[in-house]
Amino acid sequence: MKKIKQLLFIIAFALFSFTSVHKYYVSITQIEYVKEKQSLQIISRIFVDDFEKLIRNRYDSNITLNNNEDEVIIDQYVKKYLLEKIDISINGQPKAISFIGKKYDDDIMYCYLEIENIASIKSFEIKNKVLFDLFDDQKNIVRTNINDKNKTFVLIPEKDKGLLNF
Repeated sequence: MKKIKQLLFIIAFALFSFTSVHKYYVSITQIEYVKEKQSLQIISRIFVDDFEKLIRNRYDSNITLNNNEDEVIIDQYVKKYLLEKIDISINGQPKAISFIGKKYDDDIMYCYLEIENIASIKSFEIKNKVLFDLFDDQKNIVRTNINDKNKTFVLIPEKDKGLLNF
């Protein structure tokens, strides 16, 4: 009887080990207002393979991310795409976002953005449509720390913006 249980366990393990795993499409964007620097600092974390697929579909089918090649061109693509897909308004006014750079950490790409010359924030609005044009089930999580208040938004294609009033 013990051998039958062991055999059943091995068969069940083998069956469940080779089933396909559902892939989640998610990015996380952390936004922090640094009052002393009058700066809104933004870090977006995006899966490398998802962004690589986007760049290949949209700009250049031969690009490979995280291989230490073509970094100047890749930075241009990343900057162009993110600045098209992320919009931020502060106190009811659209703000220009600066692309600072990016780095890779295993399968995550960290993108650094900034908005300077922000004396105070009374209202904050973000629209984040990153990867919505590639994945229907993409979710963009936005975490903010503004005026010592933390707030998290989960943005989806049908609801792609969040608003805070202080």
